[in-house]
Amino acid sequence: MQLSEFDVPFDPALIAAQPVLPRDQARLLRLTRATGAMTHHHVCDLPELLEPGDLLVVNDTKVLPARLVGHKQPTGTPVEVLFVKNLGGSMWEVLIKGRLRVGQLIAFGAQSRATIVRRDKTGTAVQVESPIPVTQLLHERGQMPLPPYIKRPAGRDDRDWYQTMFAEHEGAIAAPTAGLHFTPPLLQRLAEKSIRVVSVTLHVGLGTFKPVTVERIEDHRMDEEWFEISDSAAEAIAQAKERGGRVVAVGTTVVRALETAVDQGGSVVASTGSSRLFITPGYKFRVVDVLMTNFHLPRTTLVMLVSAFAGIESIQKAYAEAVRERYRFYSYGDAMLIL
Repeated sequence: MQLSEFDVPFDPALIAAQPVLPRDQARLLRLTRATGAMTHHHVCDLPELLEPGDLLVVNDTKVLPARLVGHKQPTGTPVEVLFVKNLGGSMWEVLIKGRLRVGQLIAFGAQSRATIVRRDKTGTAVQVESPIPVTQLLHERGQMPLPPYIKRPAGRDDRDWYQTMFAEHEGAIAAPTAGLHFTPPLLQRLAEKSIRVVSVTLHVGLGTFKPVTVERIEDHRMDEEWFEISDSAAEAIAQAKERGGRVVAVGTTVVRALETAVDQGGSVVASTGSSRLFITPGYKFRVVDVLMTNFHLPRTTLVMLVSAFAGIESIQKAYAEAVRERYRFYSYGDAMLIL
């Protein structure tokens, strides 16, 4: 398939710079796959849009305030460093823009510094020297890693806004944005309708956002992202299937975790590992029955995944409808429910 097939309708004026509050007041476009029918709702309407016995699966990853401003030594030039993943000990994979070479020293205050030890096509790695752990350094001095299409600096409110209410296991460099819409009152109403919620973990990393730079999408390769599915989560999914309930994936990261962990018989297996699953049209979903997801950037692996789930033509029409109806787009924007 060609990359140009995933140029979904979009208007830059619709990019949301901050979330709707309360979060469950975000708009929700319901798309029925069987008919292509679309209706307009709000996230707080989920209890009425789902059925008793359905199971929502959410991602409980927690976002690190992973963006840190340092100063190149000895010039003192500011440089922004995004800490992506711990490679073991004090070695970290990072993202840094600009012309920097192996051996470059970057200072973070008077006592903490990082030295570039690898910078090539595979990425950049630094060795950190600090009297405190890197994660503590990030919490004390770092900023939330807002996506570049949000044209403002991250502020204090983003520490709450860019974290789901399910966040528990730290390790993501981006929020699983479909989960941002949930509130305690909404969970209570879902429970009253016998709709359960269970968590899995996928640390959102570069794999989710790696740009597709090839015209033939089959040539794209996803970077790996760590995931974990507990025994209790796997059991809850199996029980939902047995009683005829639907598995509702809250976000594309949940889809990738579940579809990675499914066995030949179609059952989700409790497991820990890395996923490089690249879902494109033609993929046969074996676990996920319903998908809740935000609106995504054109030509991304995220749009390819939702197109695989709902069909390219239906997604094109849904995005066109969202633009017409002035839905808010991307991380802090509105959502779709694809049944």
